[in-house]
Amino acid sequence: MTTITISGLPGTGKTTVARLLEKRFGLRYVYSGEIFREMAKKYKMSLEEFGEYCETHREIDEELDRYQLGILREGNVIVEGRISGWLAHQNHIPAVKVLLDADINVRAGRIVKREQGDVEKRKKEILKREKSEATRYKKYYGIDVRDTSIYDVIINAGDKTPEEIMEIIVEHLEE
Repeated sequence: MTTITISGLPGTGKTTVARLLEKRFGLRYVYSGEIFREMAKKYKMSLEEFGEYCETHREIDEELDRYQLGILREGNVIVEGRISGWLAHQNHIPAVKVLLDADINVRAGRIVKREQGDVEKRKKEILKREKSEATRYKKYYGIDVRDTSIYDVIINAGDKTPEEIMEIIVEHLEE
């Protein structure tokens, strides 16, 4: 049974790499960010507004996390999410935990390429979102997102293609 978590900050290439792994292994792929975006729409808020709302409404994160945990426990899945690796770790769920990292300039550039906008404005939005998420994860779960010790594979995605990143993960899985 293979369970893979793909974590990382916005713009690190998590979705692209997860989709490549999905094709390679034929595993189910679940993107928790999409669920969060759908919830924001349901509440008629921007991602930024919804993130701030979640800082005082823990039940939103708990609902999303219960969903992710159920999927992780089923196994044979790729779960992409900011704290999916942490959820697997804290709940003793066997998984290969992958963390993608990249410089803020690289990440903002990727997001602008994907969603349009201004790089400097996007950098500010990203940093604000990351601060909000870090606050929530620390407050709700005691997770310090800067602690990377729980990950099995940490990849600097800033200077690699998605295919190169996937191959690094595949090599780790084959060890």
